[in-house]
Amino acid sequence: MASNNFSNHLEAYYHRIKQNRWYWLFFVLCRILLAYAFIVAGFVKIIDERFASGLAEVHPMGAYLEALHHTGYYYTFIGYAQVLAGIFLLIPNLVHLGALIYLPILLNICILSWSVRFEGSLVTSTLMVLANLYLLAWNYDKFKFLLPFSTYYKEVTLKKPEKFDSKFPVLFFFSVLAVSALVLGVATKGFEVTPRNSYKDCVSQFQDPNLLEAGEMFCSCIHQTGNPLQVCVNQFEEIKK
Repeated sequence: MASNNFSNHLEAYYHRIKQNRWYWLFFVLCRILLAYAFIVAGFVKIIDERFASGLAEVHPMGAYLEALHHTGYYYTFIGYAQVLAGIFLLIPNLVHLGALIYLPILLNICILSWSVRFEGSLVTSTLMVLANLYLLAWNYDKFKFLLPFSTYYKEVTLKKPEKFDSKFPVLFFFSVLAVSALVLGVATKGFEVTPRNSYKDCVSQFQDPNLLEAGEMFCSCIHQTGNPLQVCVNQFEEIKK
């Protein structure tokens, strides 16, 4: 009984969202931005150029991308998968498939970015994951039969309404802004030290004179010696003491 009640409430809430013009416009915006990002990134791989070529090979992310570039047809395969996902997002009847292909690739990029503290994609990859989840949620009518709490409903895909509800969803859009701000805050303030993209940028993050020596050693460990990130972080913690 509880499962049916939850399913019914979810159905009613979902139907209201699908009738609203602003939710739909946000859905279209997410589709376009995500498609553009993956088509561009995928094309770079297809023509066999190293992604983020400005990063030095000793940089944690640079080392990963350099190794990935040398994997041959695996690198090209990722490029084609990204372009395919991006194209699918631009085709209305294939958006749900594009989002499904997109998610594991993007989630991998997001986790990688956080694990090596790469400021170039900490915020963007996280927000892209959330945008991709929104696309999947928008296509809930196509996936709900896979969920254990869903009840049978004869209409698989909800039709686009003849006329949208134009009421602006204030709570939703303020929530989007709040989540974006939270992601930005955690990405910029969540780590005591980050490699940054160059030795100069790395050293510039240490404004406290008491941390300058440890900070310079950390940056040298990353950008000049080329040691793994965790080794350099441990060294920083030891010197800081």
